[in-house]
Amino acid sequence: MRDPHVRALAWLLDAPDLLDPDALQWHGRIASLSSRAVDDAYAWLNVLDREPATLHARLDLQPVTRLGRYAEKLMAFYFSYRQILHASGVQVRSAKNDTIGEFDFLLRCGDALVHWEFAVKFYLLKSSGSRSEADYFIGPNLADTLDAKMRKILDRQLSLAQHPAAQHYLPQPVASARALVKGWLFYHAGDGILPTATGVSRNHCRGFWCALAESEMLDAERYVILPRLQWLAPAQVRLEDTLDKPALQRSLAAHFAWDSMPVLVALLAPQEKDALETCRGFIVPDDWPVRAAKRISD
Repeated sequence: MRDPHVRALAWLLDAPDLLDPDALQWHGRIASLSSRAVDDAYAWLNVLDREPATLHARLDLQPVTRLGRYAEKLMAFYFSYRQILHASGVQVRSAKNDTIGEFDFLLRCGDALVHWEFAVKFYLLKSSGSRSEADYFIGPNLADTLDAKMRKILDRQLSLAQHPAAQHYLPQPVASARALVKGWLFYHAGDGILPTATGVSRNHCRGFWCALAESEMLDAERYVILPRLQWLAPAQVRLEDTLDKPALQRSLAAHFAWDSMPVLVALLAPQEKDALETCRGFIVPDDWPVRAAKRISD
């Protein structure tokens, strides 16, 4: 598929779930898209790729800069196509106009109304230890961990329909509440293949991470630094917009001279006029592992 937004939507539909719905720790509260529904969407996606104007118009109504919100808008477009979307992005406020929470998606399942929370997450495995493995998957900006994010979703966000203030926003009781979680997990480049963490899907999307000082070991014909809104689907880039290794190193050095935020880099293989992603990884500043270890131990 050529259109970048259609490619992103196709990835959201087709990519493996990040979490294992059958893992006991999630208490049966992880949602999955039905394989039949996704298979049925392929023809629609191909037509949409040739004529993406309706999707572009939907995205342009309220342009977004946050990756999570962008992914939500794509999924809302898909659920509308399926004719199961009752509402999305419904903010629940109390009488004092305090925001209690937000329903990501309220969906029709036959006569029932169901609540789905939706998240697209990117976590780097820092280490392993005696604590829950999910504690050691940490966001590139060190803001949260996989364990903390899922506890927030399961313990708080999925109970929103039970709040008295939420009743005003619901046409009927919510029959069930689950979380649909997509994303990528990244492993240190020198650690080799590690066993799948408890609760994580065996087929999850995975990449690598390495410190800036280790980035010399990268080996590809071409590279591209991915903007945040292009983190979802594997990259497909015009060859003229790619970097060779010296140019990549200069770009990384310039970035980390003033910014400590890790950078997501796609390694590419040229294909005529385009280059296709073969793997991806976060390049982190050299002090990131120390800061990550401190964040985990706090």
